[in-house]
Amino acid sequence: MGIADDAVEIRAQGWRTLAALHGLIETALERALQAEHDLSVVEYTVLDALSRQHGWHMRMRQLARAAALSGSATTRLVTRLEERGLLTRVLCADDRRGIYTELTPAGCELLARARPTHDRVLADALAEAEATPELAPLVDALHRLPTPG
Repeated sequence: MGIADDAVEIRAQGWRTLAALHGLIETALERALQAEHDLSVVEYTVLDALSRQHGWHMRMRQLARAAALSGSATTRLVTRLEERGLLTRVLCADDRRGIYTELTPAGCELLARARPTHDRVLADALAEAEATPELAPLVDALHRLPTPG
C-alpha cells in the first residue's frame, strides 16, 4: 500500500466515523421527536430552517438544500406538513413560477415545543459519543466550532 492509498483509507475511515456519529445522533433525535412531538428529524429540520429565515419563508429549492432532500422529496414533505397545518405555500409576487414556504402559527408553536427536546437529546447524544474513543475527536471538533452571532 502506497502513500496515496493510505490517504484514501484515512479519508474513508474519517467518513465512516462521521457517519457513525451522525447515525447515533439522528437515531436518538428521531426517537425523541417522534415520541414527544409526532415529528421526524427531517420535519423538524424543515420547520427549524423556515424559522431562521427573515420573513419566515424560503423557496422550495432552498428548503431542499437545507433539509438535504431531493426536489420531489421536499415537495412531498411540504405537502404532508401543509396538510398538518404546520406550513403553507405562497406564490412569489415577482416570479409567478416561484413558490415560497412559510411556517404557520401552528408550525411555530410545535417547533417551540420541540426545540427543547431536540436540544436536550442532541446534548445527550453528543455526551454519549464523547465517551466513545473513536467519536470523541469529532465531538471535540464540534464543540470548538464558532457559534453564530
